[in-house]
Amino acid sequence: MLRSVVPHRNLLAVVFWMSGALLSFSATAVAVRALAPTFSVFEMLSIRTAAGVLILLCFAALKPELRPGLKPRRFGMHLTRNVLHFAGTDGWAFGLTLLPLATVFALEFTTPAWVALLAVPLLHERMNRGRLVAVVLGFAGVLVILRPGVETLQPASVLMLGVAFAFALVGIITKHLTRTESTFSILFFMNLLQLPMNLLGVRWGFWERIEPSQALALAGICVGGLLSHFCLTNAYRHGDATMVVPLDFLRIPLIAVVGWQLYGEPLDPFVFLGSACIIVGILYSLRVETRTA
Repeated sequence: MLRSVVPHRNLLAVVFWMSGALLSFSATAVAVRALAPTFSVFEMLSIRTAAGVLILLCFAALKPELRPGLKPRRFGMHLTRNVLHFAGTDGWAFGLTLLPLATVFALEFTTPAWVALLAVPLLHERMNRGRLVAVVLGFAGVLVILRPGVETLQPASVLMLGVAFAFALVGIITKHLTRTESTFSILFFMNLLQLPMNLLGVRWGFWERIEPSQALALAGICVGGLLSHFCLTNAYRHGDATMVVPLDFLRIPLIAVVGWQLYGEPLDPFVFLGSACIIVGILYSLRVETRTA
């Protein structure tokens, strides 16, 4: 069987950055839920991307070494990534307003299966036994959580499956970009290119509905949205895509607990049974990576 080894130091970096991504994505999801009664999906994402551009420009002003990242060297790839990411993110945010948090995340996590299939031919990555087990058990865990049936086959669920495929393509392109582009550059052009895309769907003067009571939720969507992609991009920089994406499965049990605590969504035992499959696969994968390293 083909093997691909991640050095031990890089393995720890992948786990560290993915932990940050998990917490940031969850904080963003909660912020979207809190702001949804007041703002549309396009308005929320316009706020997020505008804040992202402003924050990153401030960093560039303070740190001259970041300024080369303001000039794209692979603009076509940046544009393709962000059109796909724009479509996926808007679909994801819309799905959060229609489905329980755990269901949204479970459907989204068909993404690692697509990444595993695409990374071998497109990124020339090698699939070892640990990564394969993590993807298979992760996908099996999603099926346990969803228990596919008639109730699953609703328009919002189909939308989320499309989102998962779009995010898989984004992950593949992100890994490509990390070979030549800085994390700062990837984040800057993500926000810069997606800002006008989101503004096309908003009504003039929507910012007048911003109130002081929304400060925490706005911070969550702006800072959490930026940090999640900062952490995820750095995880791709330190490890193969087939190593990074299975760790993202851990968002499912985490968001299930968040939904239970904040919104009274019932804790479905199948969520934890499926999550157990996911965690076993991830632990086995990490064990294989550590031994081969």
